[in-house]
Amino acid sequence: MNRNQMIHSHFAELSGINSGTLSRILKGNHPISMAQLVAITAGMKLPEDYFFEDYIDECFSFVVSMRRIRPFIFRSAELERLDCLEQVVNRLLEDLSYASVLFEFAEHFYWDNKRQAARILYQGVSEAEKYQHSERLALCQYRIFRIEIEEQEDLEEKLCAAAQFELYVNRLDAADQLDALKQLMHIYGLVHKWTKVDELAKEMHSIASVQYELEGRRSDTIEEGLKCPEQPFYYYILYAYLARSKTSEACGDYERALSFVQLYANAEHWVQENDEQSRQIIAQFTDWAVANTYLYRLMSGELDVIHEYADYIALQENEIFVAVRYILQAANVFKLNVDSILERFAPYIPYQSNKREFGDYKQAILQESYAQFLIDLAIYLFNHSKSKEQALNTLLKGLEISITINSSKNILVCMTLYEQYREFADQELQERFKNLSSEVYQLNAKKSLILLDAL
Repeated sequence: MNRNQMIHSHFAELSGINSGTLSRILKGNHPISMAQLVAITAGMKLPEDYFFEDYIDECFSFVVSMRRIRPFIFRSAELERLDCLEQVVNRLLEDLSYASVLFEFAEHFYWDNKRQAARILYQGVSEAEKYQHSERLALCQYRIFRIEIEEQEDLEEKLCAAAQFELYVNRLDAADQLDALKQLMHIYGLVHKWTKVDELAKEMHSIASVQYELEGRRSDTIEEGLKCPEQPFYYYILYAYLARSKTSEACGDYERALSFVQLYANAEHWVQENDEQSRQIIAQFTDWAVANTYLYRLMSGELDVIHEYADYIALQENEIFVAVRYILQAANVFKLNVDSILERFAPYIPYQSNKREFGDYKQAILQESYAQFLIDLAIYLFNHSKSKEQALNTLLKGLEISITINSSKNILVCMTLYEQYREFADQELQERFKNLSSEVYQLNAKKSLILLDAL
């Protein structure tokens, strides 16, 4: 106002703020509301968040009022001023009575897809309640875990997030526990910790079975506010069977795997519901049961089922890529020629879609699966005297993806295989491997620095 030789009434008119209110603000006798801050900033023709850092002190200079602070928190989240949001949250939590309302804000941001803002609030509430064994603390940790695994490509980072969250999973409400266990199983499966997946699947089955039985007893009554998981309880019973069949498969116990297949293949005999959703879920698990029965018979040595398996999965478009990967594995174990199958399903490789009707394949799962496919394909090409350069090129593609997601197991397999066939690499392939090796070195150097920082 001084710089522009502007009197109160002129700026009041320019900003839309009452002249008397503006006068009291300038004298320091009146707290500035968020709406007034926006009006003042607009009147000065400055970016909306120009004074946000200064406004933090304003929030706490008079009696602390959530009526005044709430709009600032929400606007900071909308404009991604996470630095301001974090400062306000830290100052508010000097009084632990604000933990409850901040948790409510965090939930709003989480479901409104403002995940980074939500994470700041969840972390603040978690720190404030770290010595309590509350369900709210566990839910904060669960939300942080979900945010981290969604944004992290690095499998080691995902594993670290899973290990930190797992301490809290049994404090969650049963409905949240089931979804949390499913997410944990995905992470441990990605890093091939199958014993852990099996343990979590047992826990999922136990909780889901109890809840499904209780739900049946409640069928004649309506309980308002009863929390439900993302899927019906019977879905998690079936999913636990599916997971345990997969862990058996990963350990090479195909007889045990088939025993679990029978449990999720016949859901119509015990699932009480008979609506459209239940019919879709039962149909999906039945399809998986048929495909996995073919797979486990094939891996058990019944090689004559391979073309039946291929014909069946041809009708299940979303399953083709995964099935071809397994067929490749069988081909490598039993020295089969599957050129005709690879040619038949070439349009589905690489598999691009990440949309599935029941539980979507997240990007990391697709990437890890595709990296394994490329490794298996390279082995197949090596074994069948195909072009060694083509095989090495395929292998290095697998190594590149494995480095991107930091899959230690796949990186080790790729580098070991390359060394076995190094003599067939031309100058270009040697240069690519050298560059990728440098990236692996940097990954390990980063891990060492993290460990040193933690000491």
